[in-house]
Amino acid sequence: MAEKTGSQLFKRKPLELLLEEMRGENRLRRVLGPVQLTALGVGAIIGAGIFVATGAAAHNVAGPALMLSYVVAGITCIFAALCYAEFASMVPVAGSAYTYAYATLGELFAWIIGWDLILEYGVSSAAVATGWSAYAQSSLSKIGVTFPLILRESPWRYDAVTGAFVRTGSWLNLPAVLITAIVTFVLVKGIKESAGFNATMVAIKVAAVLFVIGVGVFFVSATNWHPFAPFGWSGLSFFGHTVAGQVDPGGKPVGMLAGAAIIFFAYIGFDSVSTHTEEAKNPQRDVPMAIVISLVLCTVLYIAVVAVLTGMVRFDRLDVNAPVSMAFKVHNLGWAEGLIATAGVAGITSVLLVMMLSGPRVFLAMARDGLLPKSVFGVVHPEFRTPWKSTILIGVFVAVLSGLLPIDSLLHLTNIGTLLAFVIVCAAVLVMRRKYPDAPRPFRCPWVPVVPMLGILSCLLLMFSLPTENWWRLIAWLALGFAIYFLYGRNHSVMKHYSENNR
Repeated sequence: MAEKTGSQLFKRKPLELLLEEMRGENRLRRVLGPVQLTALGVGAIIGAGIFVATGAAAHNVAGPALMLSYVVAGITCIFAALCYAEFASMVPVAGSAYTYAYATLGELFAWIIGWDLILEYGVSSAAVATGWSAYAQSSLSKIGVTFPLILRESPWRYDAVTGAFVRTGSWLNLPAVLITAIVTFVLVKGIKESAGFNATMVAIKVAAVLFVIGVGVFFVSATNWHPFAPFGWSGLSFFGHTVAGQVDPGGKPVGMLAGAAIIFFAYIGFDSVSTHTEEAKNPQRDVPMAIVISLVLCTVLYIAVVAVLTGMVRFDRLDVNAPVSMAFKVHNLGWAEGLIATAGVAGITSVLLVMMLSGPRVFLAMARDGLLPKSVFGVVHPEFRTPWKSTILIGVFVAVLSGLLPIDSLLHLTNIGTLLAFVIVCAAVLVMRRKYPDAPRPFRCPWVPVVPMLGILSCLLLMFSLPTENWWRLIAWLALGFAIYFLYGRNHSVMKHYSENNR
């Protein structure tokens, strides 16, 4: 029995079985073209990274050197993106890295990555909803609309000076809960409607980003970039033990590389494109193209915006919740402040939509494999053709997290989960090239094994630079996942019965 169990844990899912699932009644609708897919990538990437994370990362961790932090994080993502693109062209079904891991590394690794992706998309959605709340309240305050104190933010806030969480006086972040409910409704309605809504939001926020760069550059003062790296150039740690660089009063690493680990959150959107492979009209061509284009475009915009913001306002004066609108307010550009705050709301809305759009697709793939109950997570609405039950469940999960937890802890927890996913995808490319060298690859990751190895090493470097508590949170999340797998998933696995029937 032990041998059979071990064999099942590392049993790979054949490509023909993956493609067979596409013919069932629970398949999703292929309606997304290259422009819509690229818009989904841009929609997920640009938003919280510019409109939220920039302020906290520059103020507390990297200073103006945050510009280079984005370069480091962007290069790390390019390595992973090329690996994602190869798999997306080979396996045009829902599930993203979960499906890729199942086809190459086996069921246990697939479960780990699938469970990890749920953490990534669910928690990142909560972090984005929290940022949306800050910008929405900033916009509403211009017309005299304010929420009661008890409903403005989460009950706790992280104090970087003391390294502790302090009470805010609020009970619930009501705006974050409300936007989560609205987005959930849109997502249940259908992918075509969701993609159209996202495209509109993307157009608004890209215009806003270009406005920030074009107008803000005239108010840049080079003196604000000195010192360029006030917290140092490194910020490396290994499971909480500082290897190189400084630490903040709470013992967390600070510096340029530490900033890269924190703002890595801003880049996670590109991998969500791969979760919509099953809904792409021409997945072998359009999905890899959308992944690469959206990542490169957004990296350039990120670096330009950070350069402008830290040049407009000294890093230690940036607002950690709404840095862009605050920077314009400092220069008495009141009309621009309101415009940017409004565009920030639109931009962050599209990020939230794409993040919450992706999680249910991973659940759907896991349910198809029997690892989760099909009656809940594997159900596709007969009219809307969306995984509506899992969409609602993720909506509830996001509402609870965003309503009660501060954005600081959410950002860090999202990063470590995303980096783990990237490590496994890069490793899976190496495995697939070795075991199936002749398999059709409409898109091939260049310079294998160099690119996947650099992806693995750079992601591990950033993972080890994150605060220790994030490792403990990840371990706790994975432990919960293992409990579910061994109590339910292993016994209901489609591959278990598939193997028994094909002996």
